[in-house]
Amino acid sequence: MSDPLAISEESVSAAVDAALAAIAGADDSASLKSARSAHVGESSTLSRLNATLRDVAKENKAAAGKLMGQARGRVAQALASREAEIEAREDEERLAREFVDVTALPSRARVGARHPLSLLQERIADVFVGMGWEVAEGPELESEWFNFDALNFAPDHPARAMQDTFFIDPVESHLVLRTHTSPVQVRSLLERELPVYVIAPGRVYRTDELDATHTPVFMQVEGIAIDKGLTMAHLRGTLEHFARAMFGEGARIRLRPNYFPFTEPSAEMDVWQPHAKGGPRWVEWGGCGMVNPNVLLAAGIDPDEYQGFAFGMGIERTLQFRTDLNDMRDMVEGDIRFSQQFGMVV
Repeated sequence: MSDPLAISEESVSAAVDAALAAIAGADDSASLKSARSAHVGESSTLSRLNATLRDVAKENKAAAGKLMGQARGRVAQALASREAEIEAREDEERLAREFVDVTALPSRARVGARHPLSLLQERIADVFVGMGWEVAEGPELESEWFNFDALNFAPDHPARAMQDTFFIDPVESHLVLRTHTSPVQVRSLLERELPVYVIAPGRVYRTDELDATHTPVFMQVEGIAIDKGLTMAHLRGTLEHFARAMFGEGARIRLRPNYFPFTEPSAEMDVWQPHAKGGPRWVEWGGCGMVNPNVLLAAGIDPDEYQGFAFGMGIERTLQFRTDLNDMRDMVEGDIRFSQQFGMVV
């Protein structure tokens, strides 16, 4: 008897059929939400099947990833279609129940507010421009070479898998929705004269489920400095100044050894939260390190003459730390009341 949680056409087809039947049977928003949780949530059969991709033999991983990607796409499309149908019907029913007196005086529209993520991104840019850095931008639809190869990602690195990255059809086009803003750093090295001091804020994409701590679309800021004689001491000094600008003069950081393909040595960066809910604590803020010589060579820079450092962190995560927000979904749901609490900044 085959394992029901092993990836095969039969097991995936059964999970998809069950999901489509539940979606088709949902007749209101509440039942559709239950169907979504049961068939797409973390404990669903599809999610558990997707989690077994890590155990698939290397030679079968591409086929299994394609099978799971198509299955999840069918279910997502069915969910979106059914959700639109239910919302349209419920809107019609609600309008039929509501009576509007068109002769009454109109209510005044409330003044809007800029989103705090936009304000924080500008604040971060101001900090680095004040240090003499430049702000760079790049395409969100990016070449696989800029997103992975130029950054020293091995051909079999897990980040290249379809369960982690949004690939654009056809896959042979080698286009992805960028998973970080590091490609902007590479483009900056190719386009600018040395030395280079650049930050790259912007939107990035990962195949994460939307929950309290993750979102498939989020904001990131990365920085890269390439010059003669740069060391980890320059990196630490830059990050400590940035942390104080974000969290106050009492902010502290610490660096813990880690591994990233594009830096060597690499470190995780923690920031001290003295007023965190539950008590003072260290929390992970981002990653950093000295630019890997292979990255410099990919940009045509002699690593014996120039050195550099790079870092990156999420803007949503920074906003969470600054304001003690617990649920990242509040940042993406578009409720004006969320933005208003940060002030009516134009």
